[in-house]
Amino acid sequence: MAIYKLKDICLKIGSGATPRGGKEAYCDEGISLIRSQNVLDFTFSYDGLAHINDQQAEKLSNVEVKPQDILLNITGDSVARVCTVDPRALPARVNQHVAIIRPDENRVLSSYILYFLQMIKPYLLQIAAGGATRNALTKSMIENLELEVPDILSQKKIVSVLDDIQGKIRDNNEINKNLEQQAQELFKAWFVTFETFGGKMPSSWSVAKLGDIATIKTNSFSPAKTPTVMLEHYSIPAFDEQKYPVFELAANVKSNKYILTDNSVMISKLNPGIKRVWRPMCVSEFAVSSTEFIIFEANDPTYKDYVFSVIDSSTFSDWMCAHTTGSTNSRQRTTPSTTLEFQIALPTQEVVSDFCKIVTPMYDMIAQNTCENRKLAAFRDSLLPKLMSGELDVSNIDL
Repeated sequence: MAIYKLKDICLKIGSGATPRGGKEAYCDEGISLIRSQNVLDFTFSYDGLAHINDQQAEKLSNVEVKPQDILLNITGDSVARVCTVDPRALPARVNQHVAIIRPDENRVLSSYILYFLQMIKPYLLQIAAGGATRNALTKSMIENLELEVPDILSQKKIVSVLDDIQGKIRDNNEINKNLEQQAQELFKAWFVTFETFGGKMPSSWSVAKLGDIATIKTNSFSPAKTPTVMLEHYSIPAFDEQKYPVFELAANVKSNKYILTDNSVMISKLNPGIKRVWRPMCVSEFAVSSTEFIIFEANDPTYKDYVFSVIDSSTFSDWMCAHTTGSTNSRQRTTPSTTLEFQIALPTQEVVSDFCKIVTPMYDMIAQNTCENRKLAAFRDSLLPKLMSGELDVSNIDL
């Protein structure tokens, strides 16, 4: 097994740039511009995927994305997240926050490097944070990463083991995505278009505001006062990375957080154009949230999943985007109190109960699949170094 620097076994390593020209550089359709929010660990996300015109794409022709390219986030809170592009997003370019790594497939498989980068993520986070005001991986850092590279057949066997685990994670994600879409369509058919009720809001219902059935909670938790407790921490980076909370000591959390309960549902007020809606699991005693989330609790706990479906709806997302403050796209926020003015069709309690009997099992299954994915990812990450070092023998694996 030979040791190579990444630059010796790759055809290209490099990042792009932000198109010039402001909003006019972007368009509704055209060449995809991949940004850091599109790169999750092992998953390409379409959330916030931008598009640029042909003229801007030509200026970024040196960072045209190929099907086998690896995408690596190189700046900010999402640094070191890594995935491959979804072919449906092609043709595409990357901006300055994302690097392309294009392996020489005659020497090393793209998937092998993908798993290698995931294995050394703690190291990447360490060097990205060294001496900089903002986390950043330079081209030189990436090029000089060293890895052990076995023959192609051994690479394929190693990748096959990891792909089986990753395939189950991917299947669970697809199930969750389908369940989310079903729940959203049900909400729309029942309470927006009233398709379920003949296309007209029943006369026994009323038009109300979200604030009539839910309250915003801001109960605060101070990590400094109880540094030794283990927190179930719901943060924006945790949502973006895996939609699963981080479990960490309060001593490692630097600012006050909101306290969550079994009745809490939440949505990010930061950059509402990137939808971050969460139904926390609260599996431990100390579940807390970043103050960048708005925490809603139904006045009647039986309405919890109706309230969650409201804030998960496209009409609510549009309302959030239309009521922002802030001068830049990167730091816009929705004023929490404004969300309570959002108008809803308020059905009878019986209808809410019937609706929740359908969607609550869907939301519960999403949570179960998310927990299973977390366990699978931990298992995958424990196997990675053993497989890549040769500690686990793959010679008997049949392909």
